Amino acid sequence: MGEEPAADATGRVRELDELNALESLLEPDFQAIAISAAHVCRAPIALVNLVAEDRQYVKGRAGTDLTGVNPPVPFCDHTVAGCELLEVPDAAADPRFRDTPIVTGPPHIRSYTGVPLITGQGNALGTVCVMDHRPRRLDAAQHQALHTLATHAATLIELHGRAHQTEEVLRRLHALEQLKNQFLRSVNHELRTPLTAIRSYLELAQDGDLDTATTRRFLQGIERSSERMLRLVNALLLMASLKAQTATFTPARIDLAELARQTVERSAPAAELKQLVLNLHAPGPVVVWADAERLGNALLQVLDNAIKFTSRGGAIDVVVVAGPAPGVEIHDTGVGVESEDLRRVFEEFYRTPQAEEQAVEGAGIGLSIVEKIMEMHGGTARMEKERHEGVCVHLTLPPSAATGDRPGSDSSTT
Repeated sequence: MGEEPAADATGRVRELDELNALESLLEPDFQAIAISAAHVCRAPIALVNLVAEDRQYVKGRAGTDLTGVNPPVPFCDHTVAGCELLEVPDAAADPRFRDTPIVTGPPHIRSYTGVPLITGQGNALGTVCVMDHRPRRLDAAQHQALHTLATHAATLIELHGRAHQTEEVLRRLHALEQLKNQFLRSVNHELRTPLTAIRSYLELAQDGDLDTATTRRFLQGIERSSERMLRLVNALLLMASLKAQTATFTPARIDLAELARQTVERSAPAAELKQLVLNLHAPGPVVVWADAERLGNALLQVLDNAIKFTSRGGAIDVVVVAGPAPGVEIHDTGVGVESEDLRRVFEEFYRTPQAEEQAVEGAGIGLSIVEKIMEMHGGTARMEKERHEGVCVHLTLPPSAATGDRPGSDSSTT
């Protein structure tokens, strides 16, 4: 029997992973199969053995204490590679196996018979096998019994795997339901708060007898609340269009440094209100191929987030990165994010525990919008913890955007 084809090995390892077959070992159902195999074949040792990439895993056993088999049982590798029953009447006389540790040392195996566990996808995941300390052959009835037990074992592995997948789907649906409820609570709060403020200002204004300064202050409050509502509605509409892939995308040659400067200027008033130091670091013009409106929106979302989560007196640094993978880094000295939340912050409607505890405004869609905009450009968005405090968000464009030319165009032509 030859070596197992690479394609077959890849399919086997992938299906083992999909079925979550290696997570739990020595399950009662497979123990029963191993005991049955030992009894029917009158063998002192029997295994239900899965063959992974570089190790074997015993799901059921009789007459041995093996669980994680390393070095592996060499007979099982050959059974899986051949994808058919393998019988070795005398291992000590077989040049393939006579020098292997399992033959020359404990448990001193002399004979082996194994049948592959073949799934509905046609992959041989492992074996049901029996071994003895003396040379021998099994009869036809024992061969048939091993085939039957191997079929049952393969079916059980698939059923257990499907059950695990169903549990995972249910878990994700539950998590999605929780996110939806959290989103509805957040949107309700984000809309109700400014509406309540506007209504209060209007009721006070209707009572009359307000001096000019108070009237102006009320009008400014109404304007702020209206802008807050408008930002949320615009963000929800943008999220919907990005998900539906109907958002316009009109890339052109733009100066990333200039776009960053304009975004910093737009964010400066909000930073000043919290007495934050907002710095821009740009090496000069960085010409890229990108949609200025969309990319500017992504930068604005990240800066808005940094301002909300950075305490009064902190600092935010916006760094424009040139080179083969151009982009922008936004560093802040804010409250930071726990390691397990660094990836989740880009999920739709997800709000970190810090955001909930501090009642920071927002519906949990800003960074999700950022990620979708970067994907639209063929780039990436990621967040990492800073060494001392705060986080850094990296917005990176693909190398194809670095020249500022339309992808696929000849930069030597005008």
